[in-house]
Amino acid sequence: MKQLIGLLAGLMVAVAGFAPAAWAAEDGVAYVVTYFEVVPAEKGKTVKLMRELAKASRKDAGNLRFEILQRMGHSDQFAILEAWQDKDAAAAHGSAAHVQAFHSNLKDKLRGAYDQRPHTALEVGEVAAKTRKLAVYAITHVDIVPAQKDVGVGLTKDMAAAGRRADGNIRFEALTQNSRPNHMTVVEIWKNRKAMEVQSATPGMKEYREKLSPMSGSLYDERLYKSLD
Repeated sequence: MKQLIGLLAGLMVAVAGFAPAAWAAEDGVAYVVTYFEVVPAEKGKTVKLMRELAKASRKDAGNLRFEILQRMGHSDQFAILEAWQDKDAAAAHGSAAHVQAFHSNLKDKLRGAYDQRPHTALEVGEVAAKTRKLAVYAITHVDIVPAQKDVGVGLTKDMAAAGRRADGNIRFEALTQNSRPNHMTVVEIWKNRKAMEVQSATPGMKEYREKLSPMSGSLYDERLYKSLD
């Protein structure tokens, strides 16, 4: 009977277009990065749903951060950045009624998959770092070919640590996807666009990009976002 109930629950989730996150066994802060895009005509309603979700989720036990973002230049694309005290808190949040209601209301607005990716820390600073209202977020997917994973991970850790010391940086962290350790997500927050552009042109950043290129499994996919709060 328990197996049947579990199967039915899985089918209900699949029908809703949302797959539950796969959490790693490691202890420590659990990070989640989510991407999705909606039908352009539904952008306004989606922003409202995200704000309601964020307000409720920040009250959930174990929440450290819950940031809702809209892509700059592509306003039908969104991202959510979450940090939880541990994987159990993150998993409990995923089962909360307000989260299920969000997915139900979002389902008909999506024009692709709801892409939720659990992560663990690779190189991070203070988890509860403050942001600014007009800050610029940069989220970058870094994909290293498996044979060069350790080298790529080392380069990315050094790059993130150096980035936090740059003028105008609010947050600079590197995360590792739980299901694919050769895939990393770099999250940057800058006080303005100019500060980000200055950092991107520094010798250290250019050297990182040059060294990364031969071992990269895909393009260096950097996307800029603004906060919806």
